[in-house]
Amino acid sequence: MSDHSEAPVTPVEAYEPPYYVAVFTSVRSQDQSGFSETNARMEDLVKGVPGFLGMDHAQTPGGLGITVGYFRDADALTEWRTNAEHRAAQKRGQAEWYQSYTLHVAKVERSHGFTRAQTPQSPTAG
Repeated sequence: MSDHSEAPVTPVEAYEPPYYVAVFTSVRSQDQSGFSETNARMEDLVKGVPGFLGMDHAQTPGGLGITVGYFRDADALTEWRTNAEHRAAQKRGQAEWYQSYTLHVAKVERSHGFTRAQTPQSPTAG
């Protein structure tokens, strides 16, 4: 996974529907050699897909990983699904990196978001 420690943590914004999501939920195996490099490459590659809107990642302490990819339309999602380098990474993932996974694809029909307004910090007394 990428190191996002420098950027503030925020979810992908709510877009005007309809659009598509691909929800990839996984449990990884013990052998993770080469995973980080391939994962970083896949993140760079998907960003070049016209219609890619963004992605969110989460990991539970128990090891369940969730990645949600957001795509403007079915064509963008198909381009990502059929990308030759992505297909090769999928095969390697099945052979080496994943104990199990599921993929759910859905059309988003409703979307909204919320961001709390920032309040000014008061100076601390010394």
